[in-house]
This record gives sequence, C-alpha cells and structure tokens, in this order.
Amino acid sequence: MIRDGVAMTFAQQVALTVKLALPAILTQLSNIIMMYIDASMVGQLGAAPSASVGLMNSSLWLFTGICSAVTTGFSVQVAHRLGAKDAAGARNVLRQGITACLIFSLFITAAGLIIAQPLPLWLGADTAICSDASIYFAIFIAALPLVTVNYLAAGMLRCAGEMKIPSILNVLMCLLDIVFNFFLIFPTHHISLPGGFDITLPGADLGVTGAAIGTAAANVLVAAAMAYYLWYRHPELRLHGRQRGSFRPTRDVLRRAVKISVPMTLEHAIFCGAQIMVTIIVAPLGVIAIAANAFAVTAESLCYMPGFGIGDAATTLTGQSFGAARQDLVKRFCYISVGLGVTVMTVMGVALWLCAPMMMSMMTGVEPIIALGTEVLRIEAFVEPMYAASIVAYGAFVGVGDTLVPAIMNFGSIWCVRIPVAAILAPRVGLRGVWIAMAIELTLRGAIFLWRMLSGRWLLKK
Repeated sequence: MIRDGVAMTFAQQVALTVKLALPAILTQLSNIIMMYIDASMVGQLGAAPSASVGLMNSSLWLFTGICSAVTTGFSVQVAHRLGAKDAAGARNVLRQGITACLIFSLFITAAGLIIAQPLPLWLGADTAICSDASIYFAIFIAALPLVTVNYLAAGMLRCAGEMKIPSILNVLMCLLDIVFNFFLIFPTHHISLPGGFDITLPGADLGVTGAAIGTAAANVLVAAAMAYYLWYRHPELRLHGRQRGSFRPTRDVLRRAVKISVPMTLEHAIFCGAQIMVTIIVAPLGVIAIAANAFAVTAESLCYMPGFGIGDAATTLTGQSFGAARQDLVKRFCYISVGLGVTVMTVMGVALWLCAPMMMSMMTGVEPIIALGTEVLRIEAFVEPMYAASIVAYGAFVGVGDTLVPAIMNFGSIWCVRIPVAAILAPRVGLRGVWIAMAIELTLRGAIFLWRMLSGRWLLKK
C-alpha cells in the first residue's frame, strides 16, 4: 500500500506499525536475553568472573555497534529503493554493502585484537580480573566479521519489511547460546532424576572463556543462516538465480552510505566512549559496584530493547514511505511509532520497578550485588518513557537519512550532562550517583528528541 500510493486509514497505519514492531521487539529481546544468559551463567562462578565480563560489555558494544551502524548506511538505501519499486537497484546496493561492510569489519577486528590485552588495565580494572576480561573480549572480536554479516543481512531484511525471519533466527541464537554455554562454562557434573536415574553431563569447565566461545559460536551460526535466507530465499533481495551484478562499491552508493553511517558511527562511538568513561568512573568503587552496574545495565536492557525494536519498525516505515515520496505517511508513522514506544516502555518501567530484585537474583546469588543493583534499577524505572521517545524518534529519523543532527543531540546530552554529573556524584554517593546522572540525562534527551520531531525540521531538507 505504501509503494502503490494507496490511501491508508489511521487504524491501518497503527496495525502495520504494530505488525512490524512485534517481531522487531522479539529480535531485540533475544539479543538482551543472550546477555542475560552470559551474565547469569557466569554469575554462578562468583563476583570476579562476573566483573570480568561486565567490564568488557561497553567496549564490545563500541566495536559491534560501529559495525552495525556501517551496515545501516546500506540497508536504509535498500528501503528507499524498494519504496520506489526499484528492486534491481536494491540488490545492487546489497552487493556493494556486502563488500564494503566485510572490508570495514576486518579492519575493526584487527584493531580490537591489538588492544585486547591492555584494554582491561586501561579501564582501571583490578589485575585479578584482567586475564579473563581480555580473553572474553578477544574471542568475541575475532568473530566480528561474521557478526557484521548478521547485522547486514538482518538490516536488509527488516528494511524490506521482512521482520519474522530475523526474529526467528535471533531466538534460535539464544537457544544455541544456552546450549553452548552450558557445556563450555561448567565442568562435567551429574544430575539425579526421579526413579534413581543419574545422568552425566559433559562440560569443558572453561568459565569466562567458555561463555565467550559459546556466544561467538551462536552468532556465527545464525549469521550463516541469515545470509543464506537473504542470498537464496527472499523474493526481492535474493541474489541467487538473478542476473549477475558487481560487488564493487560505486561512488554514489558509498557516498550515500557514508552520509547516513558516519554520523551514526560517530554517535555510537561517542555513546560507547561515554559508557567506557562510566566504567572508568565505576571501577574505583570496587568489584561489587562493577558487577552490580553490569548486571543492572543488562536487566534494564529488557525494558528499553522493545523501544529499539519499535525504532527498527519506524526506520522501515519512514524509509519506504520516503522512497515512495509520501511525506504525509513519513510523519504519521513517526508519530505513531513514538506513541507506541512510549506506551510500551511506560509499562516496562513499572515492571522494572516491581521486578528489580527478581531480575538481579536471576543473574547472581551475591546479596550485596543484588541489593545495590535493585536500588539503581528503581532509579532508572521512572525515565523509561522519555528514553523511549529518544530511541523511537531516532529510528524514524534514520529512515529518511537524517542522522547528523540526532548524533549531535546524543553527543551533547551524554557528554555535557551524564558524564560530568556522574563524575561529581560517584565519589559522594557511589553507584547510585552514576544512575541518577543517567536518569537526568535520559529525561533531557527524550525532551529534545520530541522537540525535533514536533518541529518537523528533520524533514525540511529532504
């Protein structure tokens, strides 16, 4: 209906937004569940292994997020081409995106492997956890090129309106992660079943290293499955059986990709740099604070990842509407998506406040970590609606290629508000101060994104 210029009622627009958002939310939730799996399984080994994994999360987000942002520069162009009914052009962008993203990811992987050993020391970690932290980081980074293939394939499918396959495969990735981690993290052990039956389950007893291998392996297998579906099965984007095209990036496609991706990449690097700075601020507070902060970040992710899922749906809807030259639908889908995101994350915020102790206890049995994590989660629960506004509005802006100003807005709110306030409060009130700073910053960020959305300035130059 979008591509053919068919008039859509408000109810149809809402229904389409929900239909695309639900599987996208499932995809995002599955990614966070993988973090839960690693955190909870490693959490059974004690505070130090938990801290070694938690310490590296922000750095891993930096590297994976940069690669993900680069793939967006190509997938948004695919949405525009499909919106304009140019499937052949969309496939050309896909071919060029495969080459460019793989080359870029190889450089990023090399950089990550070079800094893997000294990185925990740079973050201010205790020497007792540095070895495990370096190994965990290096193993996952080594798989980054194939993880980037997963990001590219999933992004292309979502921008083509195919939400189910990425969701199904990401759920499969969670299941694989559980199985791999179970056998790789823990030693061989026996389970007694009713009726006097005993089962011996083999285990590699690799601890933190096993968690890294299990998660990387799950990502690699799903990347292969995602690429297979995109290459052979998708009706519009599949390359198998089509007329051959060049995989060499052209100047025009690269220029458009750079215009979209560079602000997103810089914004993500700045954001993760801020997360790393927060890690440095938290590190002197001790192992308990590091672990509680890492677990709380993972727990909160269950609340805000639905917002990112709805943001993915907004990118698809505004991107294809923009490609079809239907500016009325671009704005309408933006407003509907933001309203849906705020509603969902308000409910999730209430759930976060109520379930914070249970969520923390699922990941660790260390009582001081549970207590501190619960306290900071309840601080954050109140700002989830405003966080939703910034997440979903950003997704809608990306769909039309508006990434520079939103990146500047994110940079300003994080580095001019969150980091200075956290640095002031952390020595005085500990980890609570860091999360108070985060709550203040997210409220401000939501307000400025709502202002930009309502002003319409994100569409003026289009």
